[in-house]
Amino acid sequence: MRRIVLILFLMSACYTNSQAQQITLEDLFVKRSFRESTVTGLASTKDGLSYTTLENGGKEIVKYSYKTGERQSLILDIQLLKNDSLNSVGEYVFSSDETKVLLLTSRKQIYRRSFTAVYFVYNFITRELTRLAPGRQQVATFSPDGERVAFVRNNNLYVKSLRFGTERQMTIDGEVNKIINGVPDWVYEEEFEFNKAFEWSPDSKQVAYIKFDEEQVPTFAFPVYKGLNPIHPENSTYPGEYRFKYPKAGEKNSLVSVWVYDIKAGQNIEMDMGNDKDYYIPKILWSYGGKNLGIFKMNRLQNKLDLLYANSYSGDTRQIYTEKNKRYIETDYLNNFQFLPDDRSFVILSEQDGYKHLYLYDNSGVKVTQLTSGKFDVLKFYGYDPAGKTFYYQAAAISPMQREVYGVTYEPKKKLSLKTQKLSAQNGTNNAEFSSTFKYFINDYSNLTTPLVVTLHEISGKQLRILKENNELKEKIAAKKIPMKEFFTFKNVEGTELNGWMIKPSDFSTGTKYPVLMTQYSGPNSQEVLDKFGIGWDNYLAQNGYLVVCVDPRGTGARGEDFRKCTYGQLGKYESDDQIEAAKYLAGLSFVDGKKIAIWGWSYGGFMSAMCLAKGGELFRAGISVAPVTNQRFYDTVYSERYMGLPSQNPEGYDDNSPIKLAAGIKGKLLLVHGSADDNVHYQNTVEFAEAMVQAGVQFQMMVYANRNHNLRGGNTTMHLYTMFDNFLKENLK
Repeated sequence: MRRIVLILFLMSACYTNSQAQQITLEDLFVKRSFRESTVTGLASTKDGLSYTTLENGGKEIVKYSYKTGERQSLILDIQLLKNDSLNSVGEYVFSSDETKVLLLTSRKQIYRRSFTAVYFVYNFITRELTRLAPGRQQVATFSPDGERVAFVRNNNLYVKSLRFGTERQMTIDGEVNKIINGVPDWVYEEEFEFNKAFEWSPDSKQVAYIKFDEEQVPTFAFPVYKGLNPIHPENSTYPGEYRFKYPKAGEKNSLVSVWVYDIKAGQNIEMDMGNDKDYYIPKILWSYGGKNLGIFKMNRLQNKLDLLYANSYSGDTRQIYTEKNKRYIETDYLNNFQFLPDDRSFVILSEQDGYKHLYLYDNSGVKVTQLTSGKFDVLKFYGYDPAGKTFYYQAAAISPMQREVYGVTYEPKKKLSLKTQKLSAQNGTNNAEFSSTFKYFINDYSNLTTPLVVTLHEISGKQLRILKENNELKEKIAAKKIPMKEFFTFKNVEGTELNGWMIKPSDFSTGTKYPVLMTQYSGPNSQEVLDKFGIGWDNYLAQNGYLVVCVDPRGTGARGEDFRKCTYGQLGKYESDDQIEAAKYLAGLSFVDGKKIAIWGWSYGGFMSAMCLAKGGELFRAGISVAPVTNQRFYDTVYSERYMGLPSQNPEGYDDNSPIKLAAGIKGKLLLVHGSADDNVHYQNTVEFAEAMVQAGVQFQMMVYANRNHNLRGGNTTMHLYTMFDNFLKENLK
């Protein structure tokens, strides 16, 4: 009897230990146990010999040597400033002469990139801490000489003199839902990916800015319920309403104009943009020496982009260069454009030969040379070192699933004028941050099985020091025996090879048939299949007996222009075809239960999940669609029209690839989830889709999170959400 009891006790103990090794949802979403440690607040000093970081929970700014990687000094201890409103900082920026630092705290998010904050300026010479201005501001920015700070408050631009402590209002016409000065409207912020629409001139004498007149843009509104109600008191029996300007596909955009404020004269001068009003101004920047203000003007279809030079004193403009594309021009063209220090040339990232590559142009718009070439995409242009005559960039030259750091030296007088050097040593995902003088760089590296490693290098690529290695995380992973991703490829019916990864269940056996969850995003120029580390819900599911699979379909990034843009005019068609092909491929594997395949996704991935269930019929046992776009007509002008053209010119493209039209085809179980306060992908998308399913007699489950935006975060929301996902999959796949 004792022997039996002992055996049962040991079996129970083993079972308990086995269970203790499992990842839990609390590990992922409450404790954040598998978050990678990194170097935060990294900034190079002006001399390029040192760098600074933000440490101790945002309470310290610390200085390190590039040469040795060793700590040199504590630049600023926030706690010693003894200001009740400044306990820690989220960001900091030094003035050009490094005698002052701008400190950001109490950040309050508006949309994805925009926020208000409380700003302070600390003077290292006088040791004085000064609040920039009463209340909250946006995008506070030092002038190049460090004497002033420009910022936006209540849709108007202001400038603060740090020497005299005086504040001047540069614009006076700012008004909510009418006029915005110096920060973008909703659609510019979201789709052109910036949150500051003003730039100091290099001589600190002028501020160029974009004005957004959004009065004629249609207003979108959604209710705000008890608890987060800014309109009525918390106990009100009536919900409030949030109203903002949101241009849906085919509707009116903001009228945009470029202005320059002259600090000395106190006057605003408008730049001449011509008579046409239906255009975008997605970027402004001064030439290196400040002689010209560069203005990018893009047509409504986003297939033509003009670079204009403006005279900031007269307002006159002249066209310098035009980029055209038969389909569309991606935003990374704008993000990677740079004027060079010689003040006579600029670099662009263009698809002129079918792949994204760097090109050098002179100031008159004449091509000097193509700096990079080959059947691969360049992803980032880091900058140019005039001393070494070298251009630094990130590319996917080895594989679309990897990222490397390179330098290409251009010396036109030499026989071999272009010489390329690979700076990153290991295959996987690399990203660099260079010192201000390009003598050193700090590299972030990871791959499928290696958590983030942050290393310090000489510009030759020689490693000097490891800054972060995440050894504790490696130990956790080993202790939990977490199953990891493995790459695979397959060909669709058209013969196109697609990249994917899978995570096999713990204690995987080829003789067992497993249920499958396909996870994906699938949006234009996106990538989910990357040689990059990450531990999350996918690993949790694999530990619980699921085979988790991800495939990047046609339309995704780093495989050249034709692969990326074949979805133009018919978003959702080829991507869903490829996901369905992936499901069929998986169903044919010996270790897959072909009758238990589900697919899920969020945003574009939610759209794709709905499309796959609608087109795939009984192939999919279940699906989860979170915050989906269910017709591109419901989404914004910039995104929808960039990839689809105008609704009036392409009605079939918009409607034929909509899950609303295809709802009757859904055979599997569907969980549909949305936030009622989603400013990005409106709840309208889910309501219209739900109604289509109701009328088609399709049964489904639906969950709405009150007052939550596109991210569905806040309080216990994330835990509730993933617990619901977990239960739904258990009910339908196990």
